[in-house]
Amino acid sequence: MADVHEFSPLPELKRLSAKRTYAMFASETLDNFPENEQVTKMRTNIRIRNEYKDYTSLPAVLLSQQTPVGPVRPKTLAITAGPSQVNTSGNDRALTLASSLNGSNLNGISATNDLAVGSLATSTNFTKALALHKQVKTVKPAYHPQWKLIRVISGHLGWVRSIAVEPGNKWFATGAGDRVIKIWDLASGELKLSLTGHISTVRGLAVSGRHPYLFSAAEDKMVKCWDLESNKVIRHYHGHLSGVYALSLHPTLDVIVTAGRDATARVWDMRTKAQAMLLAGHTATIADVKCQDADPQVITGSMDTTVRLWDLAAGKTMVQLTHHKKSVRTLAIHPQEYSFATGSAGGNNIKKWKCPEGAFVHNFSGHNAIINTLSVNEDGVLFSGGDNGTLTLWDYGTGVPFQNMDDIPQPGSLEAEAGVFCSTFDLSGSRLITGGADKTIKVYSETTK
Repeated sequence: MADVHEFSPLPELKRLSAKRTYAMFASETLDNFPENEQVTKMRTNIRIRNEYKDYTSLPAVLLSQQTPVGPVRPKTLAITAGPSQVNTSGNDRALTLASSLNGSNLNGISATNDLAVGSLATSTNFTKALALHKQVKTVKPAYHPQWKLIRVISGHLGWVRSIAVEPGNKWFATGAGDRVIKIWDLASGELKLSLTGHISTVRGLAVSGRHPYLFSAAEDKMVKCWDLESNKVIRHYHGHLSGVYALSLHPTLDVIVTAGRDATARVWDMRTKAQAMLLAGHTATIADVKCQDADPQVITGSMDTTVRLWDLAAGKTMVQLTHHKKSVRTLAIHPQEYSFATGSAGGNNIKKWKCPEGAFVHNFSGHNAIINTLSVNEDGVLFSGGDNGTLTLWDYGTGVPFQNMDDIPQPGSLEAEAGVFCSTFDLSGSRLITGGADKTIKVYSETTK
């Protein structure tokens, strides 16, 4: 039988010849010669199979633990980035709102849906979620009475930079640029005592609720402990390398936390005068520091535009908040709600945060000034004082302002001296005490109906 010779088709022979010619001579004239698509696809498939053949399917043990395909959605909707809805149980300060959506997902994709993962089904569930979100956004603020100026106290010879009310709510202390700490009667506004000892502006004051001590911090790098029974300095806390700008007492531990221009916060043992801890991490002046009994136990705001939440046990930063665009000058911790507010020099300059993770809640928009001081009371009234003398009172729960005022300088002062540097509410929350650039202390009170 004659041999049967099978000849390759001519186009295939031509392609192979051109390919060999190009490989041998690297001819530029064949750059545009098309490669067989079938061969390219086959080469890619072989490479994928060789590389990923061991990973195409999970082992049976892991496969049994897998959830259905698709994004996992919570069964409840947690609103953490907006004002909270009024709770009918009386706790109108709740930060989260959980509303059941009947076990369905927000985007309408259920566990039994055969749609692709990236698809979005038009469902009534998604419409309900949007309606609920819109409803939460438009919650009305709680009613707060208006505030009025009831007393102006003169006596300091410099800018009033710090205020502290004693736990008995009978007197308060102020520190100013005249280097003197003055004790005033809260009811009558009369001067009871003057304490001298600092050689520079007094920037921080705190009165202990468990000991008869008054603590003061000043720009002379000194932190002093005053015995209120003998009205003398009994302890000095040495260690700051520059001026001390803020001071805070821990509510349950016998420690004080100070911070200042050396960009560090220092934790001091109240009795032994020893530095228990150094909280380093900021890159610029720390303008304010606050303490609370639950984590984060220490919160600092700095001129480097950041806010740090500190783990006091480990001495390290838990969270660093970088939302502010300009220097953070003041902090205010709510006395009951597990949250705090920060004030800065520009942009959305007042922000509310939720503890302990430091989650952003909402902005307080409308006070366009450099915010020097913030204070909040138990009734949910937030006070913000500006460097230009503007004052704003806010509903803390929703971030809505309910009153705007201007600081009136005392007669004889320059118009430019209308700034507010410090503020605090008394223990009842019904009186607001501010200190300003006109060297006076102003007391505001709620108007009665």
